Amino acid sequence: MVQTKPQGSSTEDGSVTGLPPARPVTPLGIVVQQLGEAIALAEQTEASAPLRHALNQVYVLASGLDPYLERCATPESAALANLARRTAAEDWSQRFSDQETVRHLEQEMLSGHIEGQTLKLLVHMTQAARVLEVGMFTGYSALAMAEALPEGGCVVACEVDAYVASFARSCFAASPHGHKIQVKVAPALQTLGQLAATQQPFDLAFIDADKQEYGAYFSVLMDGGLIAPGGIIAVDNTLLQGQPYRPAAQQTANGAAVAEFNRMVAADSRVEQVLLPLRDGLTLIRRKS
Repeated sequence: MVQTKPQGSSTEDGSVTGLPPARPVTPLGIVVQQLGEAIALAEQTEASAPLRHALNQVYVLASGLDPYLERCATPESAALANLARRTAAEDWSQRFSDQETVRHLEQEMLSGHIEGQTLKLLVHMTQAARVLEVGMFTGYSALAMAEALPEGGCVVACEVDAYVASFARSCFAASPHGHKIQVKVAPALQTLGQLAATQQPFDLAFIDADKQEYGAYFSVLMDGGLIAPGGIIAVDNTLLQGQPYRPAAQQTANGAAVAEFNRMVAADSRVEQVLLPLRDGLTLIRRKS
């Protein structure tokens, strides 16, 4: 999950009125932040005019991209906008209902408008009827995909945190598509094992959970028959703030895990894939027929 600009009462810098802006957690967002710091430093040190001009031009180019993508995409539904606003307004620092892992929750975990619209179109294009989500958070991506499903279609969403699951369900209740979402509250690998036993494959799966478990999720999906031949697996955060392509010494444990996952997928002859530089990286994987 990545930084998102909540919709509705938002400002040009992506913040919501009366709320702190989301911190930059995508490669582009981090570049924009560091360019801003470089410009300020150039001003303080009285750098040459050509250098300051070049920095400003790069800043304009980089900082304008995400807002432009937002303007060019189909607007999100009222239910999705409400979910994003509620997520941004929640004080996640006080919420640790998953006592075993004490997972740190934050608004930046929301998938957001651009990624949600991408997933929604992916459901339409694949004509998926059964969708699996590994890692739901407050349910933006689950609801976006549900909006594209036919009546009778379903999203099975895995979420380990009981409070987050309850929060998401209350948001789903405000949508005419919310009834298409089934939330499974348990560690994702446990739920995946149970689903594999039913021998009912999914047309599309979206992985956006514990980064150090990405390889395990992929293996269960493929080896457990959870993805139908020709089915699609979409995986979020596969650029993880640029860590996978940085030197190993600059990678966190999560960054190293994502880098290893990317290598694992690239070496798997059962699939074909592409890593898109969308937000924090979105990999699309097709299981060969």
